[in-house]
Amino acid sequence: MRPIEALLRVLRDERVDRVFGNPGTTELPFTDALADAPDIEYVLGVQEGSVVAMADGYARATGRPAFVSLHVAAGLANGLVGLLNARRSRTPLVVTAGQQDRRHLVRDPMLSGDLVGIARPAVKAAFDVQHAHDLPVLLRRAFALAVRPPAGPVFLSVPMDLLAEDADVALPARSAPPAPGPATGLAEAAGLLAAARAPVVVAGDGVGREGAVAELTAVAEALGAVVYHQPMNDGINFPGSHPLFAGALEPVDAEIRRALDGHDVVLVVGTHAFMAHHYTPADPIPESARVVQIDSDPDEVGRNFPVAAGLVGGLRPTLAALAGRLAGRVPAAAERTAAAGERAERRRARLAAEVRAAVSARASAPLDPLAAVHTVASALPADAVVVEEAITGGVLLRRVLRQDRPKSYVHTVGGGLGSGIGMAVGTRLGDLRRPVVAVLGDGCTLFGLQGLWSAARYRVPVTFVVLANGEYRTLKETLDRRDGASRRTGRYVGLDLSPPHLDFRRAAEFFGIASVRVTDAGRLAAAVAAGLASDGPLLVDVPVTGHGSDRRLSGEDPP
Repeated sequence: MRPIEALLRVLRDERVDRVFGNPGTTELPFTDALADAPDIEYVLGVQEGSVVAMADGYARATGRPAFVSLHVAAGLANGLVGLLNARRSRTPLVVTAGQQDRRHLVRDPMLSGDLVGIARPAVKAAFDVQHAHDLPVLLRRAFALAVRPPAGPVFLSVPMDLLAEDADVALPARSAPPAPGPATGLAEAAGLLAAARAPVVVAGDGVGREGAVAELTAVAEALGAVVYHQPMNDGINFPGSHPLFAGALEPVDAEIRRALDGHDVVLVVGTHAFMAHHYTPADPIPESARVVQIDSDPDEVGRNFPVAAGLVGGLRPTLAALAGRLAGRVPAAAERTAAAGERAERRRARLAAEVRAAVSARASAPLDPLAAVHTVASALPADAVVVEEAITGGVLLRRVLRQDRPKSYVHTVGGGLGSGIGMAVGTRLGDLRRPVVAVLGDGCTLFGLQGLWSAARYRVPVTFVVLANGEYRTLKETLDRRDGASRRTGRYVGLDLSPPHLDFRRAAEFFGIASVRVTDAGRLAAAVAAGLASDGPLLVDVPVTGHGSDRRLSGEDPP
């Protein structure tokens, strides 16, 4: 079997039906072979950041590793942001880049470079394939490593002449990844939780990734414990409409500590530490609280804070076993749940009042951001998937969404901007049954604008809602928190995107995508509904108020 044939066989064994890539000369042996492989579609992106983002969304939607093909050092460098995001978000990817022909690598030819050295900081593992007989072995290894906890991207450098060799290579059989079992130490953990006076749960993104939402819900209900999402959660890890759900923790240690204060036992499940963003001189866990931590990654347990009980195992079987041990052991669970539900209702009432005030304050453009995201959330059907890359608007969106179904929310805690458009395209390609709405900031949209080309090329039905405030609002707010608003007013350097005003309808037109600008909540709801009913992509340009600004933008399209 020739090396290129072995590569295609491995892809088929791993149920790879799409390759996300941007080709160059060093990938020609691979793309030429795909011409005779109609069961494997090549999804073209015109910039590597969008390529990796599409693969990230696709892997999350399908639940299996996505395959990425990049071009030498330059293409790999362009894709690094997406790889960093995938590593932080624990997304399984197998990524290849074509290396220059080995017969003249010693002369440092054009396009060559240290591909493994470039990739290593952004991936879980990196391999330099130098012999044809090693290619199938390392491909098998890459797919296995990509899904092993902690999941993440794995990289292979493959010289172009190696794929074209007329060598006979052996193809090792695929080994199915072992199914993780329940952790040990369940009796001790159950005892600590059952005896708690005021238990609380922090639901990490591992819960959603490992399909353990129902099992965690059973644990929380058995305890009557309030549940928080980890800061800047990437997905749905607990039902948003549940009476025990208290929202997401803020990415600030002092705020996390304030939320957890008064709880004597904290159950932390499937989260990479707490991933605080802004530094504060405070530990996130109160000294008086005892921690029970459960994770499928052994390196996470006790990593950043001491634990009274640390459990390592598959989250779904571990939580199921823990729920069984807790069932009926906590008489106060029903009372705690009722009290938490009352608090949740009061929070929702206060939020509803804020929304009404925001809507009434801005009857026309620019809309208040809270009114805009509430309108989008209210227009979503129950099976919709929200892909969010809106920074300040995203924080507000999390407050108004009430999503219960797993995989309904897609975000990257990696923080590399420009993922939203590509990730939305990949998410919809991965599950065509579920409508996808991407809520994007204008700055984030500019970082990933090339992803619209792929949306148009493949007519992917995604509704892109661009909240355009013409600035890097989160950075202005960060400066204000640090120095005081009065001191900073008018003194922001490099934080404005306008003037000139960016008309995203023109960007959509350039890529061949339908678009509309809306300037009131009613027409925004209608535009989202139209996008959801469309068989192709739609971009909705939504001017929103900026930081201390009263800009008004004209040019609304007819409904």
